[in-house]
Amino acid sequence: MATAAATSASEPEAEPKAGPKAEGEEEEVKAARTRRKVLSRAVAAATCKTMGPGWDQQEEGMSESDGDEEYAMASSAESSPGEYEWEYDEEEEKNQLEIERLEEQLSINVYDYNCHVDLIRLLRLEGELTKVRMARQKMSEIFPLTEELWLEWLHDEISMALDGLDREHVYDLFEKAVKDYICPNIWLEYGQYSVGGIGQKGGLEKVRSVFERALSSVGLHMTKGLAIWEAYREFESAIVEAARPIAGFLSPFDREQTFDSQLEKVHSLFRRQLAIPLYDMEATFAEYEEWSEDPIPESVIQSYNKALQQLEKYKPYEEALLQAEAPRLAEYQAYIDFEVKIGDPARIQLIFERALVENCLVPDLWIRYSQYLDRHLKVKDLVLSVHNRAVRNCPWTVALWTRYLLAMERHGVDHRVISVTFEKALSAGFIQATDYVEIWQAYLDYLRRRVDFKQDSSKELEELRAAFTRALEYLKQEVEERFNESGDPSCMIMQNWARMEARLCNNMQKARELWDSIMTKGNAKYANMWLEYYNLERAHGDTQHCRKALHRAVQCTSDYPEHVCEVLLTMERTEGTLEDWDVAVQKTETRLARVNEQRIKAAEKEAALTQQEEEKAEQRKRARAEKKALKKKKKTRGGDKRKADEGEEKEWGDDEEEQPSKRRRLGNSVPPAGDAQGLEAQTGLFGKSAPGDVDSPSKQKERAAALKRDMPKVLHDSSKDSITVFVSNLPYSMGEPAAQLRPLFEACGEVVDVRPIFSSRGDFRGYCYVEFKEERSAQQALELDRKDVEGRPMFVSPCVDKSKNPDFKVFRYSTALEKHKLFVSGLPFSCTKEELEEICKAHGTVKDIRLVTNRAGKPKGLAYVEYENESQASQAVLKMDGMTIKENVIKVAISNPPQRKVPEKPEARRAPGGPMVPRQMYGARGKGRTQLSLLPRALQRTSAPAAQAENGPAPQPAATAATEAPKMSNADFAKLLLRK
Repeated sequence: MATAAATSASEPEAEPKAGPKAEGEEEEVKAARTRRKVLSRAVAAATCKTMGPGWDQQEEGMSESDGDEEYAMASSAESSPGEYEWEYDEEEEKNQLEIERLEEQLSINVYDYNCHVDLIRLLRLEGELTKVRMARQKMSEIFPLTEELWLEWLHDEISMALDGLDREHVYDLFEKAVKDYICPNIWLEYGQYSVGGIGQKGGLEKVRSVFERALSSVGLHMTKGLAIWEAYREFESAIVEAARPIAGFLSPFDREQTFDSQLEKVHSLFRRQLAIPLYDMEATFAEYEEWSEDPIPESVIQSYNKALQQLEKYKPYEEALLQAEAPRLAEYQAYIDFEVKIGDPARIQLIFERALVENCLVPDLWIRYSQYLDRHLKVKDLVLSVHNRAVRNCPWTVALWTRYLLAMERHGVDHRVISVTFEKALSAGFIQATDYVEIWQAYLDYLRRRVDFKQDSSKELEELRAAFTRALEYLKQEVEERFNESGDPSCMIMQNWARMEARLCNNMQKARELWDSIMTKGNAKYANMWLEYYNLERAHGDTQHCRKALHRAVQCTSDYPEHVCEVLLTMERTEGTLEDWDVAVQKTETRLARVNEQRIKAAEKEAALTQQEEEKAEQRKRARAEKKALKKKKKTRGGDKRKADEGEEKEWGDDEEEQPSKRRRLGNSVPPAGDAQGLEAQTGLFGKSAPGDVDSPSKQKERAAALKRDMPKVLHDSSKDSITVFVSNLPYSMGEPAAQLRPLFEACGEVVDVRPIFSSRGDFRGYCYVEFKEERSAQQALELDRKDVEGRPMFVSPCVDKSKNPDFKVFRYSTALEKHKLFVSGLPFSCTKEELEEICKAHGTVKDIRLVTNRAGKPKGLAYVEYENESQASQAVLKMDGMTIKENVIKVAISNPPQRKVPEKPEARRAPGGPMVPRQMYGARGKGRTQLSLLPRALQRTSAPAAQAENGPAPQPAATAATEAPKMSNADFAKLLLRK
């Protein structure tokens, strides 16, 4: 479901700035001045009621609508909706066509959040006030609206409010707005707007009621609660200042009842605010000292100092929120843990609400919040409100719906309301078939608790049985058709129904019918299902049906038939006659004999297949060995011939000094210039190597060792890891890696050194180290990860010694179930990321698309598409699975990679009482086709352990002796292979 846009619109927490004015602050100052003017003018009516009719005569000409008009001016000055005039009729027609398209799409899928937002925006641009109001109303019934959407709606309605009825409509709208999320700005607007109606009947009480509720909701907000306190205090102070000129003309009694009581309200607000830890408390305390004519009481100072101490404890968490980027879930979780540890319910509720403004699509956060309310506060209206908001934000999460049903039952909500809520849950669009089973079980449990089973028949019992029947039909028709599975392979719902009929209704006949249906759904081969039925018959049935059930279990069970046979024999031993015993023994023996025969055949078949595989592997090994021996024999013959040629040359007096062969250029070394004879002796007349260079394997080994010694070793200083990055997956064909990579990384900062890694033969191995002068440059270089270099994606990662930092985690893509991410297969190799995004964004907001490529950067026809929430992903699966893209039929599913095989533990390879079998080591891609074991089979064979001598140690196995044999050279291994 597309509720995801709610998170993007949430406002970040902002600390009040005491320094220079930020951008846009001048407009806020102007708006604040306009509000103060509204307050000073609007309190006149309240002062009239407070001070008496004399004040009314002094303020002639002020109408009740002045507050409304000036508030509308303030609202428009602060945030004007704007009017757009189209210059061309074509644009209007285009908007109308788009509006019709969006309305049609919403008629198909009413849960498309983005369609609602786009439709409201276009209708507002076109000036369709009635239609935009209806569109907003429909959207608010399905989704909670963000603060921005509510403020835009409220400003539009305020600008159109003309009389008292319109004002009441705006009040109702404010009441809905403050219920979706905790929004200090909406509460502030609500208070300011209510001031405009102070001249109406009950207007003064309305204003104070709104401000008091605002303080209860957001007054503890450390960064935004200050604005509510100041607005409320300014309102009460305006009444005091308006009444001050006539206070001297009042009698002492009237003055005490009116002016002094109003003065005390302002004092009370100051004291209440100073007792709460809020940002900028010092300025509030200084303002109170300046405003108060009397010294501040000592109790108020003590409360103020205590609040300052509390503020210091909260500041680290508030500063962490200010420094982090939205949605700041980890910072909010830490803050919640801190508040829960302190245990103040009001503050705990506030921090949960603040966290949910930016993380409204995180089901776990809603679950934790609702669980806290269920267990600690237990206030009906508050608990049910939070549960309702939770399922509106995350309707695809079945755990939230089940908790909602339980909370409604716990607080005694009417049965019809609970039933309606359950029907909404069924239409929420769960992602897994098991989710529907879970919600049905929760509802059936609720219906069972309503039944009085002491009565033989009741309306509630019939409703429960009808619900069981409907649940089975729903899973078979709706769920199985959508997911190709019922989600209830073990038939748990039917099992619960059978238990209810047997235990609570004493209706074993119905229970047996249900169990017969369970067994026909593929469960008859499982021993645990038969034993469950047997236990039910033992508890509520009779021996005859128990015996019948076990006899059928013996014939049908295929996973654990021995266990079922044992249970049957145990029952006959304790309760059966001799005849029953004989029948049971005969049936169990016959069944077990048949099972053993089947197992033997299966084992023989498996052994035959294994032997065939081993024979094929042996043939492949033998063929490779023969091929290798043949190649070696040819090389040996060639070496003898070259030796003979060399002897002939020496006889003719070739006394030139032998030049060492250079199979590859290493570094910048070049052959001596001008030495034609040396070059000819080195390369031969026809570009081939000189015959004397490969005359013996021992000389080749010596030259290779010399080359390895001459290769400069790349030493890595681990103390410079913070300014070094590791670069891999580079093309092996790069001639000068250092020269080619340096300009690329110099864009990130000054490069100290580029250290490519070469093999012992001088080949570039495809990776290197890049050392920078500053750590900031190394961090910036990490952004070059996956950059294309000569057709291959270059991997750039931090340089970390894992032996010293075993806890360092390299970035890896998730291998767990991700309900908001799709796995797309079967894509054409020519499909680009932009083309796939254009297809996917029609079903929701796409956060990221990753096309899977091989190490060479070539596409593999696979992709991962990440949506903003699980609902959009599930809708995309339904719409895109089986779609044709460039003549390719793609497959789309929720991303759930298969579990990787866990390496076998050493204990699992040790035979009982036997030696440790060496584990064969393979590469990262498993056993390659050309991978040969260098240990001959003669040495791999393990002889059977000899019998242990009496009173003596057991002899060592042959495998141990083999592993302790002296090391042999490659030539020795070759001789052993040729000997075969």
